[in-house]
Amino acid sequence: MTAPARRPTCGVRALLSVRSLAGRVLLVELLIVVLLVGAGVAALVMQARSSTENDARRLTRGVAESFAHAPGLVQALDSPDPSAVLQPQAEAVRKATGVDSVIVISAGFVQLTSPRPSYVGRPYEVPPDVMRNVVPQLYAGRTVTFDLQEPKPRYHSIATAVPVFGPDGTPKGVVASNITLGRVDSVVGAQLPVLLGSAAGAVALAAVATALARRRLLRQTRGLGPGELARMYEHHDAVLHAVREGVLIVGEDGRVMLANDEARRLLDLPADAERRPPAELGLDPETAALLSSTEEVTDGIHQAGDRLLAVNKRPTAPFGGLPGSVVTLRDSTELHDLTHRVEEAGRRSRLLYEAGLRIGGTLDMTRTCEELAEVALSGRFADTVAVDLAETVTRGEDPVPGDRRLRRTALRGSAGDPAPTGVGQALTAADPSPQALGLDGGRAVLAGPDTAGDRPHTVITAPLRAGGGVLGLVEFRRAPGSTPFEPDDLPLAEELAARAAVSVDNARRFTREHGTAAALQRSLLPRTIPEPTALDVAHRYLPASAGIGGDWFDLIPLPGLRTALVVGDVVGHGINAAVAMGRLRTAIRTYASLDLPPDEVLGRLDELVTQTDEECGGFAITGSTCAYAVYDPASGVCTLARAGHLGPALVHPDGTVEYPDAALAPPLGVGGHPFETTELKLAEGSRLVLFTDGLVETREHDLDHGLERLRTALADDGRRTPDETCDAVIRALRTPHPADDVALLIARTGRLAPDQVAEWEVPMDPSAVAPVRNACARRLADWGLDDLGFTTELILSELITNAIRYGTAPVRVRLLRDTSLVCEVSDGSSTAPHLRWAATTDEGGRGIFLVAQLAHRWGTRYTDQGKVIWCEQPIESPA
Repeated sequence: MTAPARRPTCGVRALLSVRSLAGRVLLVELLIVVLLVGAGVAALVMQARSSTENDARRLTRGVAESFAHAPGLVQALDSPDPSAVLQPQAEAVRKATGVDSVIVISAGFVQLTSPRPSYVGRPYEVPPDVMRNVVPQLYAGRTVTFDLQEPKPRYHSIATAVPVFGPDGTPKGVVASNITLGRVDSVVGAQLPVLLGSAAGAVALAAVATALARRRLLRQTRGLGPGELARMYEHHDAVLHAVREGVLIVGEDGRVMLANDEARRLLDLPADAERRPPAELGLDPETAALLSSTEEVTDGIHQAGDRLLAVNKRPTAPFGGLPGSVVTLRDSTELHDLTHRVEEAGRRSRLLYEAGLRIGGTLDMTRTCEELAEVALSGRFADTVAVDLAETVTRGEDPVPGDRRLRRTALRGSAGDPAPTGVGQALTAADPSPQALGLDGGRAVLAGPDTAGDRPHTVITAPLRAGGGVLGLVEFRRAPGSTPFEPDDLPLAEELAARAAVSVDNARRFTREHGTAAALQRSLLPRTIPEPTALDVAHRYLPASAGIGGDWFDLIPLPGLRTALVVGDVVGHGINAAVAMGRLRTAIRTYASLDLPPDEVLGRLDELVTQTDEECGGFAITGSTCAYAVYDPASGVCTLARAGHLGPALVHPDGTVEYPDAALAPPLGVGGHPFETTELKLAEGSRLVLFTDGLVETREHDLDHGLERLRTALADDGRRTPDETCDAVIRALRTPHPADDVALLIARTGRLAPDQVAEWEVPMDPSAVAPVRNACARRLADWGLDDLGFTTELILSELITNAIRYGTAPVRVRLLRDTSLVCEVSDGSSTAPHLRWAATTDEGGRGIFLVAQLAHRWGTRYTDQGKVIWCEQPIESPA
C-alpha cells in the first residue's frame, strides 16, 4: 500500500509563517496596506488642511475687508477716542463671524481693538517678516493675506490685513482679522478614527484573501509532477535559443554559465564555451573584458570583429537570481550603416543649403571663391580648399577652351597642408595632373596626395563649369590624419563647384561690364592735366564699388594765364551716367574756351541739361551738380560759381581750414534761377579743395560729420604738397566699399611776381599809341624778349589803335610773362572786333587779321568794366 499523501498544514500559524508563500504574500500585503494607509492619512491631512486654510483665508479676507470698508471707520479713527467706538463693533463682528480676532491698528502702530481688553491702547510689535513682506504692500494700498507666527506666546494663524486710507489718500490704519491653525488641525483629527478603522478592516480583509489564495494555490499545484516541470523547462530553453538576440549568463566566478545560439553566432563561440571564462574563448581583449566586468552597460555599441553589437548588461542578484550578470547582444551593423548614411545625407543637404545661402552674396569673383572655401571648411568637407580661376576669367573675359593657365584666387585651411601656390600666383595645369583632367573632362577627379600608387584619396579636383565652359578649378584637400575621400564624395564636390560656378560667372560678367564702363569713364576723364601758371594741382578719382558713377573733374587753361578748376557730379550710375558726364565735360570746355564768366558758363550748361533731357527722354540728368572756379594768378582772386554742388574747402597757408560762404544756385536742369559768382581773395600758398559728395557723405555718416572729418584730414602745418594732402584725405575718409564715386581736386595757389606784370593806362588820343608801344618795347628788352619785340609792337599798335578808335575809356595795356607772353588791351565798351577778309578797296579791317597771323592765339573776354582783347605768343626756352 502507498502511504497517504501528506495534508498541508493549515491554520493561523501556517498563515503567519514567513517561510510559506502565503506568509510572504500576507507580509507584502500588510506592508502595502500600511503604506496606503500612511499615504491616505498624509493626503487627507494635506487636503483637509489645504481646504480649511483656503476657507480660513476667504473668511478672514471677507471680514477684514467688510470692516475696513464700513461707513464711519475713517471718522472713528480720526475721533479723540477711537477704541471707545471701534472696540464694541470689532467684538460684535468677531463673535458673529467666528474668527479669532478683529484688530484695528492705527497708523502709528497702536492697537485700538483686541479680543483681550488689556491689549487695547498698547503699541503693536510688528513681527520682522510682517514688517518686511506685508507692511510695504499695505502702504501700496493692497490687501494682504498671510501666515502669522509669533514665538511668544507661540501663536500661528492665518491673517488678512486691509489698509485704511483717508479721503486725501493718507494712511489711517489697518484692519486685521485672523484664525488660528489649531482650529484647522481639529478638523483633520476628527477624521483620523474613520481612516484608521478603514485601514484595520483592510488588513483583516487582506488576511482572509491571503488564506483563500493559499488554499487555492495548494489545490492548483497538488497534481504537478516532475514531468510537467521538465516539459516547462524544455519550453523555456527552446524559447531562449529561438530569439534573435544573443543572451549570455556569466556567473559570480566570471565563467560563462549559459550562451544561446544567437550569442554563439555573434561572438563565434566554441561549442564548449559554457563553464569557461571569457578570456579562454578566443575573443578579442575588449570583448572578453566587457563580459568579465561587473559594470552595467545600457545600449552600448561594441565592435566585435566586423560586427557592431548593441550591448546591455545587468546583474542578476537584485532580481532574485544567483550572483552574476546577464548580457544581451543585438547585431546593429546594418542599422548603424543605414544611420550613418542618413546622417551623411543630412550633412550633405545642410552643406548644400549653406552653400546656397552663403556663396554669391557679392558680385566679386575673389570674394565668391573665398565663400566657397569657407563653406567647405565650415561643413567639414575638407581641411584645405584652393580655388584657381582661368587667367582670362580673372580679367572678366570668357574662358578659352584648352587654356591651362590658372591663377590662385582663394586659399583657406590649415597652414601645414601642402599647398605650395599662394593667392595671386600663376600656375599651369600640366598633363597628366588631376587639374588637367578636370579642365579637359569637366568632371571631378579623385586622387591621392601624390596622385600615384594606392595611397588614400585626400584630394578632389572639381571644375567650375558655367555656360558650357570651365571657369577654373577647386581643390578640396584632407589632411593625412582625416578620413580620406571616397567616390561617393565626388557628386557633392561637383555640386558645390557648380553652385559656386554660377556665382563666379555672374561676378565675371559684372567685372567685364564694370571694366568696360570704367574704361569708358576713364577715357572721358582727363588723363593728364596741364601745368597751370602759379598753381600746383593734384587730383584723385575713386570709382564706387558697386558701379561707375558720374563724378568728374577738369583743369582748363584760360587766357591771361588764368586757370579754370571744375568738379561735377552727374546723377545716377552706370554707362549712361558716364556718357552724360562726358557730354557735360565737353560742353563746359567749349563754354570755357569762349572765356565766359563762371556764372554764364553754368547758365549755358543748365540750358544744355534741360535740352538734353527733353530730347532724350530716357536717362534724365537733371539734378546734376557742378562747381566752376577761375583763378587769376596776377590778382590772386578766385571767382567761383556753384550749381547745387558742395562748396570748396580752403586751407590757409598756416594750415587752418575753413569752408567759405560761396553763392549757391539750384542743380543743373532745374531752370528759372540765375547763377551768381563769389570772389575769394586767396593768399599765396593757400590750397583750394574741390570735391564731390561721395567723399564726405556715406550711409553711416551724414554730411556734417563728413565735412568735419575732411576738415581734420586737411588741417596741417601748411608744408604738405597737394599730392600728399590728397593721400591724407583719401586715407582718412575712404570707406571699404564706397557706394558713390569720389572726385577730388586740390590746387595750391601762387602769384605772378611783380616783375612778371607790366601795366599802362592809355589816354584816348591816337598820339599816345607810340609812347605806350615804346614803353612795352623797353619792358620786353628788360625781360630778354627782344626777339618778340617787333611782333609785339605791331600787335599792340593795332589793338591800342582799335580801342582808342572804336572803344571807350578807360583803355589799359597789360603784359604778362610766364611760359608765354600775354598782351591784353582793355577798354570800357562791349563791342568786340571780328576777324574778316578786307577788300582791296577797304581802308580798314586788316588789323585783327594781322594780329591773328602774328599771335599764337587771340580772343576776347568780357568783364564788368567792358572787354579785354588778348593774344599769346610762346616764349622759347633757352637751349
